[in-house]
Amino acid sequence: MNSIELLGIGVKFHGHKCPAMPLGLRAGLAAMKKLGVERASNKELFAFVETGPFHATMCFVDGVQIATGCTYGKANIKKLNYGKNALTLIDIKNKKAVRVSINSEFQVNGLSSELVKLRQKGVEPKGIKPEIVDPMVEKIMSAKDEEILKIGKVESIDFKPKKARFTGKDVKNAMRLHFPMA
Repeated sequence: MNSIELLGIGVKFHGHKCPAMPLGLRAGLAAMKKLGVERASNKELFAFVETGPFHATMCFVDGVQIATGCTYGKANIKKLNYGKNALTLIDIKNKKAVRVSINSEFQVNGLSSELVKLRQKGVEPKGIKPEIVDPMVEKIMSAKDEEILKIGKVESIDFKPKKARFTGKDVKNAMRLHFPMA
């Protein structure tokens, strides 16, 4: 799947078009390229996202999920609450990792945009006109990696994710919590 197809999926998943989700998408794609890996269909990869609780940082995480296949549903992503638009992607099999963050100059310029000013006034993302958001997204999607991202070196890492459990007892407990018997 190419980045434009992933952007379309990302916008549908995320619910609105904004610049932070495509930044996460680009960061995830750059991390996978640097590691020489494909999108995770199971748990081949693990992502640590350094974002915080704020709206735009969580938009970034949605892009990371779409790009890498590391999702909360598969439990192969963890938010560290550092308040940064950055991720460390780990190739579990090859024990390699890379950190990708947003180029600070690019991020500072984005924070002075009309979109950010409107959001600060309380305008919801879907209330921002396409002529404001579309050029920002197009710029992010067409920029060279080095213009918008800071890509670290590939490092060796000894990382063992927690094993997922799926037992009959787990299913019964989940069913009891969600569908209590009268």
